[in-house]
Amino acid sequence: MSDQVSAGALDDAVDAADGVVDAGWAPVTKARTYELVLDRVEAQITSGRLRAGDRLPAERDLAAALGVSRVAVREAMRVLQAMGVITQSTGSGRDAGTVLTAAPGEALTRLVRMHVLLASVGTADVVRARIALERESARLAATHARESDHALLTEHLAVMDDPDCSPETFNDRDTDFHVTIAHASGNRLVAEMTTALRNAMRATLLERLQGEDDFRAVAARLAREHHEIHEALLAGEGARAADLVEAHIEGFYARH
Repeated sequence: MSDQVSAGALDDAVDAADGVVDAGWAPVTKARTYELVLDRVEAQITSGRLRAGDRLPAERDLAAALGVSRVAVREAMRVLQAMGVITQSTGSGRDAGTVLTAAPGEALTRLVRMHVLLASVGTADVVRARIALERESARLAATHARESDHALLTEHLAVMDDPDCSPETFNDRDTDFHVTIAHASGNRLVAEMTTALRNAMRATLLERLQGEDDFRAVAARLAREHHEIHEALLAGEGARAADLVEAHIEGFYARH
């Protein structure tokens, strides 16, 4: 489709939540690029016309309103889904269709992991970024963590303390321990970025744990350091917790 819809046609449209596009979807100037569709979606979010939980117009309606092909809209939706900005489901009901979401963690994890694998971001850079973020997470969690957060941390520690804990289970609980602290910080962006970096390195960390000559000794040391971090959090000692987290991360990588 190369012709743009008229302003009058847009003015006659109904609210997007009812399945038809309203006047907020102004035609794009070019019909050949999906980036312009992304620009229109971003503009709607910036203006406040779209928020997390809102449903986007159907592919056909959106293509007509923007004056672009359905292929361009479809490609834009694929990009938004990869970014973790939308979810798509078929069928009927309130959860069907294309819905805006606010869950960037998985997309950020995939992005960081791919760049690490491609060596465009080195391990040393990831470690330094982790330290910066996790220091802030620990500092904030010392005053913002709730009883439920501490209960989760205690549960993760109990599993890691088990002498029969496998490298795979230990690595999963190690990740959960750090992610729990990040989410207890109260800063959602710090939490999402910390989670993405930790999850992006999950496979690498597991490989190193599996390669240890004496896994139990290493696991015991790491668990002990985790306990020290948790004790600092319980005591509300943010600065100490931050220092312990940094030493914990640096110490692990320094031995490998």
